[in-house]
Amino acid sequence: MSLQAPAKINLSLRVLGKRADGYHDIDTLMTRVPGLYDVITLTESKSFSFVCETPGVPTDDTNLVVKATKVFEKLSKKKCKATVTLEKNIPHGAGLGGGSSDAASTLLAWNQWHNDVLSHEKLLEAAALIGSDVPFFLGSSTARCTGRGEILTAVANIPKTPIVIFKPAFSVSTPDAYKRWQDAIALPGVNYDPIEFPWAALVNDLEKPVFGKFLFLAELKNWLNSRPEVRAAMMSGSGSSMFAILSDESHAEALIQTVRDRLDPEVWAWSGVLGG
Repeated sequence: MSLQAPAKINLSLRVLGKRADGYHDIDTLMTRVPGLYDVITLTESKSFSFVCETPGVPTDDTNLVVKATKVFEKLSKKKCKATVTLEKNIPHGAGLGGGSSDAASTLLAWNQWHNDVLSHEKLLEAAALIGSDVPFFLGSSTARCTGRGEILTAVANIPKTPIVIFKPAFSVSTPDAYKRWQDAIALPGVNYDPIEFPWAALVNDLEKPVFGKFLFLAELKNWLNSRPEVRAAMMSGSGSSMFAILSDESHAEALIQTVRDRLDPEVWAWSGVLGG
């Protein structure tokens, strides 16, 4: 049994304040990225094991696939006896929700494995125990997420929108980005104001704290926004990925090559179409 675990981007992300439990209240609009996904595969075994051959991805209890399996066992009262193999295509530490999506797909896979023993409401409960972004991947393609991200309101999918996603070699710690949010200072020459589209106002309150530590991301955003083929560019989640909305998808390949030629020869890039 194999399931796809799609990436997401944050079309908007407002940080509203820190909560008593240590999390932050947020208001974010997230949408899935069709065509960019990890793959979760379950194969019969006498006991549980987890395999991922991607360098740098932990396979111990810190991985959300393992955590999702344990949460599922606890709520379902079922033993999860299979080998779970994770094929990683979504970059780690990118703000694209790879780990959260892997966890959600793991819950769905185990639930299918055990003949839908948990209701959708119970799966959402399990997802919220694992991580703030995990419930999103059990719902609609586009959703407004509030609370710490676990309260979902489905919204209409955005129209077809061509994008390119860039991720430099470095990653950003989500807890560190939120820790620096309160006292973050705007860099001169960087536009943090919302960019209006009919379906959303693109804005990310974590850009200030992240750009203050990773200047290259501010440079990349400014450069992308100066390009005539780019309608808007913004960081996704806590970074380090940056996405650019294009006027036409035919510009994608040339834009990727130009970024590699002028800014970062090693940058990871992906192009495709959101929504529709």
